[in-house]
Amino acid sequence: MDKLLTRRDFLEKSGGAVAAGLTAGALSKLGETAANAQVASSRSAPSDKVIIGFIGTGGRGRYLMSAFKSHPDVEIAAASDLNSRHLQAAIGVSGGKAKGYHDYRKLLERKDIDAVVVATNGHWHALPAIHACQAGKDIYVEKPLSLTIREGRAVVNAARKYNRIACIGTQQRSSPHYQKAVEIIKSGLLGEIGLVEVWDVEQQLPGFGHPPDCDPPKELDWDFWLGPSPKVPYNPNRYAHHYWFWDYGGGWQSDWAVHHYDIVHWAMGQDKPVAAQASGGKLMIDDNRELPDTFSGVVEYPGYIMSYRCTVANTYIYENRWNAKIFHGTNGSMILNRGGYAIISETVGGKKVIEETRVGGVDGDGRHQPAFVEAVKSRKEPPNEIENGHYSTVPGHLLNIAYRVGRRIRWDAAKEVIPGDPEANNLVGRKYRAPWKLPT
Repeated sequence: MDKLLTRRDFLEKSGGAVAAGLTAGALSKLGETAANAQVASSRSAPSDKVIIGFIGTGGRGRYLMSAFKSHPDVEIAAASDLNSRHLQAAIGVSGGKAKGYHDYRKLLERKDIDAVVVATNGHWHALPAIHACQAGKDIYVEKPLSLTIREGRAVVNAARKYNRIACIGTQQRSSPHYQKAVEIIKSGLLGEIGLVEVWDVEQQLPGFGHPPDCDPPKELDWDFWLGPSPKVPYNPNRYAHHYWFWDYGGGWQSDWAVHHYDIVHWAMGQDKPVAAQASGGKLMIDDNRELPDTFSGVVEYPGYIMSYRCTVANTYIYENRWNAKIFHGTNGSMILNRGGYAIISETVGGKKVIEETRVGGVDGDGRHQPAFVEAVKSRKEPPNEIENGHYSTVPGHLLNIAYRVGRRIRWDAAKEVIPGDPEANNLVGRKYRAPWKLPT
């Protein structure tokens, strides 16, 4: 007789702590060890205001500025952007208190700044984060941590070398319903889990078009924006839709999906893949993006596999969720996203919802940023420490590498190399355009 999960099983097995929801403080310690519970500091913790500078002040950067600004112990003192219109808008968000900088390195020279928020586009995450650590600043870095795996490891190494508080902006970790869902999975309530499905679907039809190369807008420093990436003419889509060009991003599988991978790793207790394979193509949209509009792949781990799929020409929202993940267990399954979770017993005759929580799209913003501020003050580990962010960024990069070389690749997580495949391993890093160099 099949062992099916009933509501009574759920209530009995999960216990009062899970049913009521564990505290954020208790859950944030899952997986902590005594060795990394306390992060050393090269200076004393700020006793009053935490002085923050922002590197990258586009839409997400200004949103985060507003979130940090609301904290009573935060003072926003500086902002940097290569787009003068973005920079002026950010100064306005700060109430005119932030000093603007074109070159982020000038911002980092200020001795009064305690921490920086890196909210640039993805190909500019690693260098400012590393330079901030070298300058003695704590860092909050938006996801993905890096454009390549090698860059991500360099950020982690810098945070360790310079004893910095370092956090990635995967704010779902700070959302109570994600914390509760992870505890349910860890409790064994769903049974043995061998498959986790992850997806992002979106409607981008008719696409971005084929605008010609042209002069950059006067407010943008295009050469500096390209930075370590190859020098190419300005194209409106390369700038506005940078996620879909290999020199600056890796599509949703290496950007949006970092949120998913982070929760999967946390729940499954295993964040070291052993192999990946992927396929896809430009199958439905005609525009000048380089990445596929349809993508599917599998990341293999010891004990389970994680599938990922994405389409940006979608007309059907799978399971009524445009992005989510399903943990398939021998007793039941859990579907989880920012809108809540549902625990389901799946049978030949259909499915039965055992427990469901709807939370109205809460993703952890409003909790994650204050937690970083408190970590800066206490010198204790933040809610999602930077190495977790690195491991959560790796699966998307591996999927893209497998797609680009057209075959299954193996991954040596200890050495962070793709063994026996020089072509694929070359994509673990990237060549920097002079004069930029990746510190090691």
